Amino acid sequence: MTIEIRVPQLPESVADATLVAWHKQPGEAVKRDENLADLETDKVVLEVPAPTNGVLRELKVDAGTTVTSGQVLALVEEGSAAAPPPSKPAQQAPAAKPAAVAPEAPVATRAEAAEPAKNGALARLSPAVRRLVEENQLDPSQIPASGRDGRLTKSDVVEYLDARRKAKPAAAPEPQPAAKPSAPSPVSPRAGRSEQRVPMTRLRQRIAQRMVEAQTQQALLTSFNEVDLTAVQELRARYRERFEKEHGVKLGFMSFFVKASIEALKKFPILNASVDGSDIIYHDYYDIGVAVSTERGLMVPVIRDADTKSFAQIEKEVAAYAAKAREGTIALEDLTGGTFTITNGGVFGSLMSTPIVNAPQSAILGMHKIQERPMVVNGQIAIRPMMYLAVTYDHRIIDGREAVLFLVAVKESLEDPGRMLLQI
Repeated sequence: MTIEIRVPQLPESVADATLVAWHKQPGEAVKRDENLADLETDKVVLEVPAPTNGVLRELKVDAGTTVTSGQVLALVEEGSAAAPPPSKPAQQAPAAKPAAVAPEAPVATRAEAAEPAKNGALARLSPAVRRLVEENQLDPSQIPASGRDGRLTKSDVVEYLDARRKAKPAAAPEPQPAAKPSAPSPVSPRAGRSEQRVPMTRLRQRIAQRMVEAQTQQALLTSFNEVDLTAVQELRARYRERFEKEHGVKLGFMSFFVKASIEALKKFPILNASVDGSDIIYHDYYDIGVAVSTERGLMVPVIRDADTKSFAQIEKEVAAYAAKAREGTIALEDLTGGTFTITNGGVFGSLMSTPIVNAPQSAILGMHKIQERPMVVNGQIAIRPMMYLAVTYDHRIIDGREAVLFLVAVKESLEDPGRMLLQI
């Protein structure tokens, strides 16, 4: 029985998707719920699972094609046995040759043994890395990996391609001397100046669109302050081991900033509001977006009702969302909504920046690098762990006074964490 594989129902706000890559080819056996292909939307990567056990008979759509909900992607023959690989007879043929060509057989055997390993390596790659590897016909096992647990990252592949391109000109000049040794070569001065045109991913296009919209539709302004994180660091050092043992997650800085932001938003609710035409919508709930950087681009998963959650619950959600975002398994529902966003450029070493508001929200808090600096404390010079804070806000509805006082409230909560417990 032939079964059609169709594009799953796309989220309501997504009109179409791009078929990034096929993980199976015609003639290969498939198992029920096995991922056959990756579909990339402008927000998330969706998987296309096999509905039954069988054999993939035909691909109706090539990789790189834009598809819509319900479109037929492939045909699967239910319960059929996999067709024998077409290359096997050609590899078995040398067995009948004279002994002079017998040494070729082990080479073919090693190639056959290496193929499953290569396929297994491809299966462990993220969609963006897998596409780059397949487009350039690379063997992932030959590329040095720098990611966590030995995972291959997109930058690893790009560096490998650059190194390979730079190595080619060194071998190319060999046939040149016989032609015109005295004539200057127009190619040599351009060595190392190659260019590569790579289309934007759907997510990158969406990010670009939203950034431009935010800049053109909102009156954005940024205010700065700095916070002494001595009290937070002492609190983390005192309870770090007990916290991790009790809750199974590390006590990071993000939970403190989420809690401090919520206390400040309660005092200045306009920063938790949004604009709809000529109306201002005030939200009496606190869905805090936490920006996560991935190989595909920036994503902002949302912690729902963050004001009702403990430090441990916030840390667990942040860690889970970050893992899902980097693995490409995050759901669209995890990224929608949000009333306020926090972004941490400090993890990359940023000392100060002006973050862009995640529309239709009206404000975003930027965290930065913690840096020890000499500060005057009670009339004495002391070395303190300091961080610059930035709040970018929509000046159409938020006045400078409210933005500055919001930052002061965040600063006070972080410099005296007891305020968050007492809500003062």
